[in-house]
Order: sequence, then structure tokens, then C-alpha cells
Amino acid sequence: MAYDLITMGRIGVDLYPLQTGVPLPQVTSFGKFLGGSATNVAVAAARLGRNTAVITRTGEDPFGTYLHEALREFGVDDRWVTPVPGLPTPVTFCEVFPPDDFPLYFYRRPKAPDLEIDAHELDLDAIREARVFWVTGTGLSEEPSRTATLAALAHRAKAGTTVFDLDWRPMFWSDPDAARPFYAEALKHTTVAVGNLDEVEVATGVRDPHDAARALLDAGVELAVVKQGPKGVLAVNSAGDSAEVPPLPVDVLNGLGAGDAFGGSLCHGLLAGWDLEKIMRHANAAGAIVASRLECSSAMPTPTEIEEALAAGAVR
Repeated sequence: MAYDLITMGRIGVDLYPLQTGVPLPQVTSFGKFLGGSATNVAVAAARLGRNTAVITRTGEDPFGTYLHEALREFGVDDRWVTPVPGLPTPVTFCEVFPPDDFPLYFYRRPKAPDLEIDAHELDLDAIREARVFWVTGTGLSEEPSRTATLAALAHRAKAGTTVFDLDWRPMFWSDPDAARPFYAEALKHTTVAVGNLDEVEVATGVRDPHDAARALLDAGVELAVVKQGPKGVLAVNSAGDSAEVPPLPVDVLNGLGAGDAFGGSLCHGLLAGWDLEKIMRHANAAGAIVASRLECSSAMPTPTEIEEALAAGAVR
């Protein structure tokens, strides 16, 4: 059975404050949620009806058990989610200061289990057969995950749709120059690159959205998606088609999961064969809906919720 989408990368437990506008030292209660960008993308696509799985690793601990239970509840296949003895399942805290300040605090020491993905343990046939395969920049930040990510990309050899989420997290790298060679190698094997302005600059050295999109296409991808924050999203493909779509109006509660909802919807639209503008509008709406909610994974929208937001022209 070929999956609609297999993602590979981060997983963890999000511990988000149940009080907004309160610094962490004063927060008294937290909600516990499934987290990790690659995992959230699989959840988002599953919520839209896609058959998804994630390749990642957890600690051999109760939080790891929780993540398996949550994945199954969301309809994401967890067969390639394996434990790493001796390493704790990561947790991530955030502070919530709407509309645009959401500091993240990653607890991934001494090392995150999801960076222990080993190339020898990959189901390369399943990866190649998946209609969409999604990898992240964080997966390139340490070994053996780096070699595993590049091996999976090389084996897939641009079969189907292969998405590289540029996913630049400066706390996982010494500096951008250390990341660029590995980003360049990953781009050779991918058909779609997705990133915000900071991320495309790390990947290409260029920050202007149109120039960065062209640089990504020159690096070998067939579709470049540049997220521009308040200016919306730009998508350009190798055939010369482009779409620039403004964001959907929304009262932001927590913007942290919006990019993952966008990613899941992007995969859904590509699988459906939609045109660029429809894909971007749908993905923008999915991201806006999640930005209006506190959590990430459990906030991923249904098709009906996205259609209602698009029809209304805003997230109510």
C-alpha cells in the first residue's frame, strides 16, 4: 500500500500555557499536545482525509507512549516511530503573547531521539512509493539523521512529489554557513521547497521573495513556496506559473502551528492536482485557522472548516 504522504523529522510533546499573555515563570497550568513540525504536517494531511505516516523516534518513556497514542488517534500510521533507549522524549514549551510573539523553548538534550533516525533502518521502498515524501531542515542538523535524510532523498530520486521544508531553527546549528551545504544537497533531490523569508535566505543566500524563489528553482526544485508573513505567500513553478496570495484575516491566538497546517494542506492540494492559486489559498486558510487556536496538532482543520473560512473571507 502506497501512502499519500510520509513525513520524516521532529516529534515531541508540546506543553503550552493555558494562560495567554503570561510569562512562563508565572504560568500555573499547561496543556499537553503532540508536537514536532514533520509530525504535525502528517496530522494536518490526515485531517484532510489523506493516508499518512511519519518516520521519527521517541524516548522509551511515558511521553513516548503518549505520542504513539496521539498519532493513532489522529489517524497517522506510527509503524516507523521507534524508541531510543537512554534518551528522553523531547518537550517544548512556549509563551503566548498574541498576536505575534510566541517564544519557543526546546528541551532536546543531551540529544533528541528524532535525530537518531538511522539510514539502515529506513523502509526505502515505502519512501519511494509514497505519493508525497516530506523532509525538514532540522533533520539535516545532526548525524545519523543527516545521512538518513539524504539517503532517503537519494533513493527516492524525485519520484512523485518530494518536499523539503527548509525549517531553519538556529538553535540546532552553529550558524547558517554550516547548514547551507546540506540544504544545497537536499535541494538536488526535491521537487518542492517551502520556507519563510529567513529560511529561504539560509538555503539560497537571497532574501527577496521573487529572487529566492528563482534561486530555489535554479537549485533543482520544480515548485518554490515562499511564505512572506503579513504579505501572504508566493509560489512559483518551473513552468513559469506563479501565484501570490494574501493572508486570510484572523485574530491570532498562537501562530506556532500555522506553518504545519499550511504544509499539510499544501500536500493535500498537490495530491488533488489543484492549480497554484487554489493550493495557496487553501493552505493559507488552514494556517490561519490554526493560528486562531492555542494548540497545534489537535487544532488542524477539517475540509469543512477550511471551506467555511474561504467562503467567509476570514477566520471567524
